[in-house]
Amino acid sequence: MTSINIQNMMADSGVAFGTSGARGLVSQMTDQVCAAYTLAFLQGLNLAEPGRKIALGMDLRPSSPGIVQACAAAIKQAGCETVFCGALPTPALAFYAMSRHIPAIMVTGSHIPFDRNGIKFYRAEGEISKADEAAITQAVVDVAEFAEDGMPPVNSEALKIYKHRYIALFERDLLAGWRVGIYEHSSVARDCLRDILSALGADVISLARTDTFVPIDTEAVSETDRQRGLDWAKEYGLDAIISTDGDGDRPLIADETGNWLRGDIVGLLCARFLGADTVVTPVSCNTAIETSAAFKRVIRTRIGSPYVIAGMEQAEAGGSESVAGFEANGGFLAGNGLQVAGRRLAALPTRDAVLPALVLLAMAKRRNCPLSALTAQLPQRYTASDRLRDFPTAHSQALLASLQSDDAAYQGLWGTALGSVVRRDLTDGLRLIFNNGEIVHLRPSGNAPELRCYAESADAARAQELVRLTLQGIADRYAATR
Repeated sequence: MTSINIQNMMADSGVAFGTSGARGLVSQMTDQVCAAYTLAFLQGLNLAEPGRKIALGMDLRPSSPGIVQACAAAIKQAGCETVFCGALPTPALAFYAMSRHIPAIMVTGSHIPFDRNGIKFYRAEGEISKADEAAITQAVVDVAEFAEDGMPPVNSEALKIYKHRYIALFERDLLAGWRVGIYEHSSVARDCLRDILSALGADVISLARTDTFVPIDTEAVSETDRQRGLDWAKEYGLDAIISTDGDGDRPLIADETGNWLRGDIVGLLCARFLGADTVVTPVSCNTAIETSAAFKRVIRTRIGSPYVIAGMEQAEAGGSESVAGFEANGGFLAGNGLQVAGRRLAALPTRDAVLPALVLLAMAKRRNCPLSALTAQLPQRYTASDRLRDFPTAHSQALLASLQSDDAAYQGLWGTALGSVVRRDLTDGLRLIFNNGEIVHLRPSGNAPELRCYAESADAARAQELVRLTLQGIADRYAATR
């Protein structure tokens, strides 16, 4: 046995909690580190009861099976029983665990590069809170010497009930006559999506399937993928293209022209279709959410699903009858009270990619219009985002500090092209609102050494240009100091 203080281990290993779960370089995520986190979750949250079942799943990263074995060994050491659900979307594991009232552990790095991975934890009630995270990090655990027992047998029930959740929600001929492309890449949701779309009547076309892990970030679509969408739509005569990030909790949806839709607009449309009276969304999302007047109440939070979930719980406790949450990455969180054509939708307060994709397809089919027409009646506000990779967090923090207090600092990036700053929002990172109505929002990533930039404008091309100019200016400034 080795006694491990989790706080010390985090500092020594570099594997620490980010926005959503513990993440780090694969080289840092040793068997001992992964086992220690698992024990800290079970023991720190008083879940390690003899014989208790713990659901365990993974994405398709090459490092995920090894981490699964370490987690399973720790579950066994804690006296619990592993229910290994195999490779499946994170929301599928969460839905299964919540329906069976058992905790869950998902091995995934979501959208971050393949040389990194992570572990996400769920109580029986859903995602762990920030208070739960603090309890895990304060734990001290005894880790037994790792014995490799191989991969546990797969229980396929979780994937089965997740697919049924959506096939049963819509009419079986919903997508009859539509041709839908699935950009499969290495998404763990690719086969699940095919099964659901086919069951609802769509003619499904497989696109770019690979066994090599591809880190798709739905908030920062690459130029290659932008062009791919346009080319695929034209080549195959598609009505839509559906994809997700690596673990299937963030959607990527393109219309019939191959243009990818922004995640916050997808969330707005989805929440309205499901009859939400209250939406909870991070501060980085499009202001059309408020100006559309589609909801009785809009609650803005910090970026990250734990904050959105806390806001949803606050809304429900305050009397909201139908609550939805969504993020700029498109991940949709279903609260209580949502419905599809009078059919109740069971709550699933964790990011999900399948629900918003199906809702947008259903909206277009029922209106007998192309997907691109769904946004026609929304306020003309456009968002764009991208990131600087391998940008040290310390540099991000120093930059934000200077922009908060020094007018010359932001004029050095944008000159006078945006006018003066009328408001600085420090909810999460630094969000600058200029007197011409445009917005630039900078925030260090919580999962990797990256600086994210969000921009909003009344013109789509202008929003993209704001992101490009901002990140280029920061990159040039950083390069000049090296």
